Amino acid sequence: MNLDPDATAVVIVDMQNGFCHPDGTLYAPGSEAAVEPCAQLVAQAREAEASVVFTQDVHPPEQFADAHYYDEFEQWGEHVLEDSWDAELVDELSPTAEDLVVEKHTYDAFFQTQLDGWLTAHGIDDLLFGGTLANVCVLHTSGSAGLRDYRPIMVEDAIGAIEGDHKSYALDHADWLYGELASLDDVAFA
Repeated sequence: MNLDPDATAVVIVDMQNGFCHPDGTLYAPGSEAAVEPCAQLVAQAREAEASVVFTQDVHPPEQFADAHYYDEFEQWGEHVLEDSWDAELVDELSPTAEDLVVEKHTYDAFFQTQLDGWLTAHGIDDLLFGGTLANVCVLHTSGSAGLRDYRPIMVEDAIGAIEGDHKSYALDHADWLYGELASLDDVAFA
């Protein structure tokens, strides 16, 4: 898989303390296991001078107070609250000044954010996805990318999940419906 670095972005979804660190409110060992592969993917992109995007799930404490139906706190409890340690990206994945950090408030990093406009302005067509959780934010963001005519490529060994079958479901679904699968070894920039 040879990708044009000028038309490709690596998108690292929600690799934050709250999900990846053992002291995080929604810690999952599978998310922690994805930290190093995500760091490898980011390093490879930077070496090729491809774009790097980090998404950061952030919730103001009152976000769902007036919710009619969509309430993540009801589903997961309070997590990655605004200005908390939980919401910070893990130390191993520190953005540089050239990277885009997209603060999002839902599972989908395209929903009411600058992501689509930024990708379009930078001539990006192909998106390599890593991050967590496979069947939640990675799945919803990559699916949203496919609907917007980007080429979503799920980098299997750089994606975390709570349960192995959650990851299998998400990858199978993405591969079948809107995207492609690759491993870190498959990814190359030309």
